[in-house]
Amino acid sequence: MDNYDDLETRAPEAREAALMAALPGVVARAKQTAGFGEILTEADAAAVTDREALAALPVTRKSDLIERQSVQPPFGGLAALAPGETAHIFASPGPIYEFETARKGFWRLERALFAAGFRAGDIVHNCFAYHLTPGGWMLDGAARGLGCAVIPGGVGNSEHQVQAIAHLRPSAYTGTPDFLKALLDKGLELGLDCSSITRALVSGGALFPEMRQAYADRGVAVLQCYATADLGLIAYESEAREGMILDEEIIVEILRPGTGDPVPEGEVGEVVVTTLNPDYPLIRFATGDLSAILPGASPCGRTAPRIKGWMGRADQATKVKGMFIQPGQVAAVVKRHGEIGRARLVVSRDGDADAMTLQCEVANAGDAGLIAAITESLQACCKVRGAVEAVTPGSLPNDGKVIDDQRSYG
Repeated sequence: MDNYDDLETRAPEAREAALMAALPGVVARAKQTAGFGEILTEADAAAVTDREALAALPVTRKSDLIERQSVQPPFGGLAALAPGETAHIFASPGPIYEFETARKGFWRLERALFAAGFRAGDIVHNCFAYHLTPGGWMLDGAARGLGCAVIPGGVGNSEHQVQAIAHLRPSAYTGTPDFLKALLDKGLELGLDCSSITRALVSGGALFPEMRQAYADRGVAVLQCYATADLGLIAYESEAREGMILDEEIIVEILRPGTGDPVPEGEVGEVVVTTLNPDYPLIRFATGDLSAILPGASPCGRTAPRIKGWMGRADQATKVKGMFIQPGQVAAVVKRHGEIGRARLVVSRDGDADAMTLQCEVANAGDAGLIAAITESLQACCKVRGAVEAVTPGSLPNDGKVIDDQRSYG
């Protein structure tokens, strides 16, 4: 069997129809919680049956979780749990508190492990952290869900870990990309055989092409996945290694940073996820990560949409002349002037003073009246005076940047 289940190869139209059909129930369940009952007060759950209706709902962010959890512990009133359903509770930096229930496939990472070649009977050396944070438990539960045995290595203590690897002969690794190298190098240093590990699923750090090739040269095929403690699996690589395939049980939007507006396919924006998890039905949860939808389907035969992978952070707030400037303020300038395509606020230094220039893609660069009007809007929305530069439509980089802080901080 080449796929985890038949969902991975269904027609894209059937997938979209199934996800949209599930939306009203997910929104209704979320509205039953105290937290989303407030966030989605104006939402008619039964009417949320397509992406346009979904896009009209508010976006929720990690900062919202922190704020809500501080006044309504433990989970900010966003969890749809009955008493006794919680199996583990975690504490992540922020602080943000997460949980899992005993429901099989709570984080849906089995699919990513399967795509990376993990199979029942494998022994998996899991080096994600188990202490307070959920990473170790997320991969542990998924591997056991596939029928694998798990060595709970966690992080650190590499000498003890390679001794276990040499003795127990695990075939697979899960953890960050860098720590696998640390283990393999420690094995060489101590003369211990770690060659039983031939495949790996990594996350939580960048897997650079040269790093992936270095592992391949050592006999380890490494794929990566994109997951968060709040949402579970978002996307994963297959053997095709052409982008990351979206999970089957989430709805992903790519939004322009600073707004809730979806961007055209291929344009870089913030990854926003609605999960079908009945225990934690997060609606339009902003990851803060930038990516873009790739055209077409993966050559591996999986038909779900793909994203390019992690392309930076969407939170580009910066301080100019003592005033914080947010992407949303730049978006407000753009919305005042329909002539603007994309825009980017470049922050620099002019001698000993901060300076900012709003670069705007406009068709008529010579329209002095338009430039003057945009300049006035820039000061009104950002409370800081700046220049406006008209640039050719399509000339700004497609990298998701709304604010480009070019000042040197040493």
